[in-house]
Amino acid sequence: MSWQFNAVIEANNIRENNINYQHYDSADLAKMSSRYRARFINSLSGYKSVNLIGTQNLDGQSNLAIFSSVVHLGASPALIGFIMRPDNGSRHTLENITQSQHYTINQVCADFYQAAHQTSARYPEHESEFDTCNLSEHYIDGFNAPFVQESRLKYAVKLQEIMPIAINNTQLIIGEIVHVICQGSAIQADGYIDIESLDTVTASGLDSYHTSQRLARLAYAKPDVASTALKLDATAVKAEFSRGVNEA
Repeated sequence: MSWQFNAVIEANNIRENNINYQHYDSADLAKMSSRYRARFINSLSGYKSVNLIGTQNLDGQSNLAIFSSVVHLGASPALIGFIMRPDNGSRHTLENITQSQHYTINQVCADFYQAAHQTSARYPEHESEFDTCNLSEHYIDGFNAPFVQESRLKYAVKLQEIMPIAINNTQLIIGEIVHVICQGSAIQADGYIDIESLDTVTASGLDSYHTSQRLARLAYAKPDVASTALKLDATAVKAEFSRGVNEA
């Protein structure tokens, strides 16, 4: 059913199909206080991934920061991106990445989401969030950025490009995934990673954390063919995946 604002409208209140809605235009958004608007707009994009980005400067000082803007950019090459907010004079994560060219991305699990959230506090550069937030550093040979030992899915990333976004002075940080560490039981036969089995956390807005409940995996969509639910291991469509269907 297409959305139409042909219901009873009083000021910014809309009633459609026995549901009460609030309608805001750009003028309404501009009138909101800055913190209210930040919470409101951040909620619009829905559930977001929650990751800790680990870095280390050239003096060996580690840093850890929570991000909810990590996004898949491509599978071949394996590219990942995240958004860096405008310069506030103390962007330790970006400074360390530009120095070392290395960083790690660590998915947050339910058993340490509160510690992960605490990394968003403004700690001075000489204090490592690993220590202050009671999380453990883990390193692999040949890569100088720290992993979060508690994370069950994490990967090492090498910086490839920093793209300025002029409209709001943010930056898209693009890197290539060069190492992946994942709990083996979560990896399915077709390459799908069952992150729900890892108790991976998602976020909404600025400060609300959630765990997920899968509805289903669905078969590759084709015109005039109804959606078909798959088993977790996708055995029913294994042949399609082997032919490269739906690859990024």
